[in-house]
Amino acid sequence: MQKLHLVMGGRVKDPRTLEYTDLSSLDIVGVFPDYASAEDAWRASAQRTVDDAEMKYVIVHLHRLLQPDLPTDTTAR
Repeated sequence: MQKLHLVMGGRVKDPRTLEYTDLSSLDIVGVFPDYASAEDAWRASAQRTVDDAEMKYVIVHLHRLLQPDLPTDTTAR
């Protein structure tokens, strides 16, 4: 089964939260077919902005939003 993941990031108000300051300027890195490729993209984007504490990138598990009734596999991300 395909498990889609979205990688996105942007400037946050507080580095301890996920409240983005300007949704129109979010960096949508892409949608990936598995967690491993999403993590590679996330790591590359986060590393590029490592010196800016107000930039935060995340991985969104789209498959969990699209099919919330599916059982969660605790061994896979």
